[in-house]
Amino acid sequence: MKKDNLYLFTLLAISTIVFIIGYFSMAYMVKVSTNQFLEIQIESSKREAREFAELVASQLENGLERQTVINNIQKSIEGTVIESGFICMFDWSGVEICHPDPQKIGKQTNPNESYVRPIDSEINSEDFYDLLHNKQPQGGIRDFSNEGRSSEVIYLYPVKNSDWIIAAHANIDKIHKQIDQLRFNFLLVYLLSSATIVLLCLLIVRFLGSYYEKTFELKNEKLAEEVLNLSKLNSDLYNLKGKITKRIEGENDEIKEEGGDAARIKNRLLTYSKDKLISVRVDDIAFISTENSVTTITCLDGQRHSTNSSLDELYSSLDPMFFFRANRQHIISAKGIYEILRYGNNQLKIILNPASSNTIIISKNKAADFKKWLDF
Repeated sequence: MKKDNLYLFTLLAISTIVFIIGYFSMAYMVKVSTNQFLEIQIESSKREAREFAELVASQLENGLERQTVINNIQKSIEGTVIESGFICMFDWSGVEICHPDPQKIGKQTNPNESYVRPIDSEINSEDFYDLLHNKQPQGGIRDFSNEGRSSEVIYLYPVKNSDWIIAAHANIDKIHKQIDQLRFNFLLVYLLSSATIVLLCLLIVRFLGSYYEKTFELKNEKLAEEVLNLSKLNSDLYNLKGKITKRIEGENDEIKEEGGDAARIKNRLLTYSKDKLISVRVDDIAFISTENSVTTITCLDGQRHSTNSSLDELYSSLDPMFFFRANRQHIISAKGIYEILRYGNNQLKIILNPASSNTIIISKNKAADFKKWLDF
């Protein structure tokens, strides 16, 4: 159950992060893309207005009658109101001369009701974007007296040698639909990509989790096996101490005969402490150690005594059933062992009671002999 909760919380965390970052990224990309779209629309409208103004001026310079020029312009722009941008032409009094919608020809138009700027201070895409969303003029002269207006004049260009003005319109309704479609496309891509990222992250997390779970399971199995081995060693130590107790009480005299030659096994060792000679019972010895050529016998009660004999000499006179040569510096008694721990690569660490000043390690090569000694 904990594993399922971990996957659930991981999924929620990744989903939250991905969707939050993705949302702000999408909003930024929508804004940038919309500005680019509007910039293209503005530049296209400006170019179209200039070209029409130059075309009208050229026809007038060639001597065409004004009505003929008007008819030609009307034929070329009629019906273009359905597009995202179109142009119209009115005179200096504001009367529409040419318009894609023939019904508006001859009607008075007020430039102040639309979003326009002088030629020397042209509209930019960000201002146009704010106009579409907030209905607020950004440096223009629109007074918004007619909020239902379906188009905005975004550029004005005069026709040379005439009182006509070419106006570039932006079809607001059409542009809104295109922007909404753009926003929908980004939203769709955002949702699909976010869902895909979350799903892939979840699969990767599950895969990595399963991989490490298997690794941990193997380590746990190995650790459990080592714990069982250590438990067996400590159990053997307990049994060995029981055998020692029986031998001391005389309940099993045959153990001594099986342990070796009785003539060389000593029950006491002669030691000294300062100026005193002390005879120490072998049964009271916890361990024997040597350091700087000085051999010390440590008893179970914590008392320490010195001896002139070497470890080799002492070990040869001790019962190998009760004593083990741990290393070059230590001989340990089964009664002095408090705990056996795993140490390093197949090594064993011996904890004595009373404690030794040095760490006692059974090497990898002697570990097998030590286990056999405990299981005697």
